[in-house]
Amino acid sequence: MRAVAAAVFTLFLLLLGSALVRARQEVQSTAPPAPVLEFHSGFWVNLHHFLYLQGRMQRAASEGAPAEADIPSRYTAPTSTEGMTAEQQRAWQSAVEVYALSWSSRDLLINNQMVLINDRLAELENCPDLAGRSAVECTSGIAPDLVTALDKAAPIYRQRWWAQQDRANRAWIAAMIPLVRSRGADLAAELAEIYQSRWPARIHVDVVYYAGQQGAYASLAPLHLMIATSDSRNQNMTGFETLFYEASHALARGVEEAVERECRRLQKPIPRDLWHALLLYTTGERIRWASLTIQARAKALSKSSSPGDGNSLSDRGWGDYEPLLERYWEPYLNGQIDLDTAVAHLINAI
Repeated sequence: MRAVAAAVFTLFLLLLGSALVRARQEVQSTAPPAPVLEFHSGFWVNLHHFLYLQGRMQRAASEGAPAEADIPSRYTAPTSTEGMTAEQQRAWQSAVEVYALSWSSRDLLINNQMVLINDRLAELENCPDLAGRSAVECTSGIAPDLVTALDKAAPIYRQRWWAQQDRANRAWIAAMIPLVRSRGADLAAELAEIYQSRWPARIHVDVVYYAGQQGAYASLAPLHLMIATSDSRNQNMTGFETLFYEASHALARGVEEAVERECRRLQKPIPRDLWHALLLYTTGERIRWASLTIQARAKALSKSSSPGDGNSLSDRGWGDYEPLLERYWEPYLNGQIDLDTAVAHLINAI
């Protein structure tokens, strides 16, 4: 029954996305279509990230540290096994140890195997197991030790944590729908124009309890977004900003290449995280700009996001780039210079 409910919910969002595309095309028929956002609260992807988090915390505890540096403080206490039977405790701890010994030491995004595992688990979100016992199409093909760990942990996770996390995921999706409906198509079209690129037809968004240090990440082949509902930076309008910032990584490869070319020409090292800072600045600035009246726009000063919202450049450690983006990238956003000129000025100033 749960699998059927998840499929219906996804279909509703597909229809919503299609309506956005049609509405946009009626207004501006030459504009590239907005993407269809597919929001999912998938069991296996959520369990995988939850065990990954537990494994990281166990690794930190075994090394004598209160938590690994990239674990936000809200996650530093391992889940309690109180009330479990002895058999359940052994099964759960065995699964956590599999992650702690290997998988939790790998970066969720940079490690290609972790990306492939995540993509495969997303495909199998309605499968009752990962070993193909229920149906041949549910044979995951991922590492046997990981399959065993996930299958052992699944009934315990479903009994103790999944219902609450799934409700939170679905509530987040429900809260995001009005923002996507009212503002998503226009923002998507504007970002496509800025980055001189086209959106993929569909964007798979998995909503989870935990999604790494930044609370969200995006892998690109295919585009697959992960967003944590437990992260305060992903709520309301900042969640909408996070959604399109992460999705923008699929659009802005041309900007990244332009930065690399200019750095090679000037024989400069590629600035660390500049591309990410530029994408976050652009998304936040376009959202802010759309909220202003014509009179306010004439007087507006460029700011990427409100200080203290947890999603600003400074909050992510990229604050040094903000004045440079305001001075050299903002004129491109306002149509005063072309992209190559903006990138050249930006890199020359760093």
